[in-house]
Amino acid sequence: MNTEQMNQLSGLRLAPYIQLSTFLIGKSREGGGNMFRHQLDTMSILIDYKYIDAILLKASLVHDVLEDIPDFNHNILLSIDVDSHAVYDLVLEVTRRNGESKPEFLTRIMEKGSRMAKILKVADRISNMISLGFVNNLEFVERYINETEKYLLPLASETDKNMYTELKDLVASRRKYLNDFRNLERFIINYTTEV
Repeated sequence: MNTEQMNQLSGLRLAPYIQLSTFLIGKSREGGGNMFRHQLDTMSILIDYKYIDAILLKASLVHDVLEDIPDFNHNILLSIDVDSHAVYDLVLEVTRRNGESKPEFLTRIMEKGSRMAKILKVADRISNMISLGFVNNLEFVERYINETEKYLLPLASETDKNMYTELKDLVASRRKYLNDFRNLERFIINYTTEV
C-alpha cells in the first residue's frame, strides 16, 4: 500500500459502521463462524486487495445487516454520514430480495451489479469460503462450493484476477476437504460393518 492509499485509509470514519455491525454479534452462520466477524473479515479482504474506497469499505461492514436483522430500521444506516445513502444503495445491491432465489440473486449481481457490488460480493464469498465449516451438513458445503464455482468464479474473473485466483484455490481446497471427509466417512462405515 502506498503513502497516498494509507493516508486515504487513515481518513476514513469507519467506527459508526462498525458499531452498526455489532447488531450482528452472536448471530451464527450456516457455514460456520458468526456474522459480526464476517463483516470485519470482508472489509479486511478488500483492504488486502488494496480496495480503500470509503463507500465500499463502509458497505462491507454492514453488508448483511439489512438481510439478517429482522425489522432493521434502515434510517439508522441512512443517518450516519454523507456517504450513508451511497453505502445503503450498495448494500441493497448485494442484499437478496424477498422471493429471490439464491441463483436469481447471484445472477442479478453478475448481470446487473455495479463494479463495486461485484467486488464486494467476491470479497464476501472469499470470507465465506475461508470460514466454511462442515457443521454436520455436507450437503450445504457441497452446494456452496458448486454455487461458488458456477456464479462467483466467473464474477471474480471479470472483476479482479487476484481475487479470482484466491477464490479458485479456496474452491479446490474445500472440494478436496469435502472429498477426503467423505472417503474417511465411507472407510469408517465399511470398517465398522466388517468388525
